[in-house]
Amino acid sequence: MTLRIRRILVPIRDLQAVPGTTLRKAAALARTTGARIELFHALDPADSRAPESLDHAQQRLARIARSAWSRGCEVRASVALESPPHEAIVKRAHDSRADLVIAGAHAHGRTKRLFLRNTDWELIRHSPAPLLLVKSRGLYRKPVILVAVDPFHAHAKPARLDAQLLAGAHDMAHLLGGSVHVLHAYMPLPANVEGPLGEPIAWENTEIERIHAKQVRAAFDRLADRAKIAPARRHLEMGDVAGELHAAVRRLRARLVVMGAVSRSGLRRILIGSTAERVLDRLSCDVLILKPAGVKRRVRR
Repeated sequence: MTLRIRRILVPIRDLQAVPGTTLRKAAALARTTGARIELFHALDPADSRAPESLDHAQQRLARIARSAWSRGCEVRASVALESPPHEAIVKRAHDSRADLVIAGAHAHGRTKRLFLRNTDWELIRHSPAPLLLVKSRGLYRKPVILVAVDPFHAHAKPARLDAQLLAGAHDMAHLLGGSVHVLHAYMPLPANVEGPLGEPIAWENTEIERIHAKQVRAAFDRLADRAKIAPARRHLEMGDVAGELHAAVRRLRARLVVMGAVSRSGLRRILIGSTAERVLDRLSCDVLILKPAGVKRRVRR
């Protein structure tokens, strides 16, 4: 099993705006797995009022922990004087040996679209545990779980990560009574090539494109076969990743997307590319972020 959830960490960023949906989803997972939930809030030590606010924050967080959402769960609360917030969350996740961090995205503007803030991006990069970003209000009821894979391992993606994503999705489907679908979006071969003087020359070779599509399909099917994904739940699309994933989520009414955060430039750390940022901000459903095994987790001491 890829996901063994025994300890869940839920950062509470604003004690005056309780993230009800995030807490209810954490509780549902905790009841299914028997996991313990820890609510965590960080105060800025540079704030002159922080020492006086510490007791108040602990009392407020304890009241949140005793609310109706936590019925049937073991919940504890902790507050730290630590800044910036993402560093405090990463350190607490490391020290508490959290198996899952659940954080809510933030609504902006009149449309109330849920965008990711700087803290969210830093958690994606540095969280020592899988990260569940909550972007939708609905609870999980036999959800469709969509896994975004890349069988050709582009963007410095480790070969084992796709298998890890699919295994994690199966674990979540088992816990939530859901079903797993898998998607890969790929671009066609370049439509233009350069001539001897650098001028663009129209290039069209349907036979080469057909061979390319066949190779992509074969690699995708091998991956799906190993993960025992039924043909009806395989989605191979030609087009931009962000657009095709967004369209598939809407078409399938997926409630959870499972994605991988990848390392770049040979470094054993996580960097988020522009494609991933477009995908994550555009999605309206929740997102589970998993990382390759062996990636170094940076924890400030």
